[in-house]
Amino acid sequence: MKPSEIKNLIYSSSKEPEKAPPLFVEGSPGLGKSAICKQVALQRNEELALEAKADPKLPENKGKFYGWLDTRASQHDPTDFRGIPAVIDGAAVWLPPADIPFENNPNIPEQGLWVLDEVTSSPPLVQAVLYQAVLDHRIGEHKLKKGWYIVACGNKMEDRAVTYRMSSALANRFTHTVMDPDLHDWTEWAKGKVNPNIVMFLQFKPDLLFAFNPESSEKAFCSPRTWEFASRHIEVAPVNLLGKVLTGTIGKGATAEFMAFLKLQTELPNIENIFKGENYVPNRLDLKYALVGALAARAKGIKDFERMIKYSEHIDTEFAVLLITMLAQKDETSMVLAPSFEKWAIAHADIIRKVS
Repeated sequence: MKPSEIKNLIYSSSKEPEKAPPLFVEGSPGLGKSAICKQVALQRNEELALEAKADPKLPENKGKFYGWLDTRASQHDPTDFRGIPAVIDGAAVWLPPADIPFENNPNIPEQGLWVLDEVTSSPPLVQAVLYQAVLDHRIGEHKLKKGWYIVACGNKMEDRAVTYRMSSALANRFTHTVMDPDLHDWTEWAKGKVNPNIVMFLQFKPDLLFAFNPESSEKAFCSPRTWEFASRHIEVAPVNLLGKVLTGTIGKGATAEFMAFLKLQTELPNIENIFKGENYVPNRLDLKYALVGALAARAKGIKDFERMIKYSEHIDTEFAVLLITMLAQKDETSMVLAPSFEKWAIAHADIIRKVS
């Protein structure tokens, strides 16, 4: 399943946690499994905060309306979940952990998302203690709050991460999904967060969004996570060290191709002349991709966006749609307010529907 599909499934299930079965999300390292869980929790918190603000009967916004608990199962012992025993009034009583959403914990919101991460990296005894939590929403005598939904995440065994085979008893307590990388989903997420040259490069080389070979001895490989790391390195790393830093982030082969892509920028015409009215279009495919990325990164405001719409009439339809789509993702308001946008959108409506 695409990340967006899994995110939508988690979101809808989180609204009815007593009805929806717990979900297990399996996927290779670096795809963003835990990240989409956090996105859902933040979205639900914002929605509940708005409801509280709009309804005078609800309490004033005091911060957290919807909780998010990310428990790395691989870093826990069985007693970390049930707590420790103590003698109270002559009887042994289990004292529950303070960070698990049990009913008797007033410091945790009534609703939330409990993410059991790295489940397949946790040993059998830790997996066993989760049996009751996943199926019955309780651990020993302590019940979980009814408004909390459980999602578990783990790596694939064939990816040779540190994994244990999930016990059949625990596996049978989940609905299982497998997360696959998706360039469109990642591009939507990356707008405003990732260097435009990376976004443009991956449109040109989509197979490098996720390029992982479990048989390889190379430590660095391409994934949505490491491309985001690469973007951060571009912002701070010395220019003369960038190639070496990226090699240790996305791998040797991907770095060579990406650095070659960056060099294409030197073969491009002065893009300021295009903004002033020149309609230069390169013949080479790689230069077209590089030029579209450079134009999208440079454009600012309604005037520039209007000029790009006019320029798009002189390039291949594929690149015209790509350029306008990237601009809309960058600044939707300026794009919508550009005088020629409505006419352009109508003319390309069929292609836009296919792309989306």
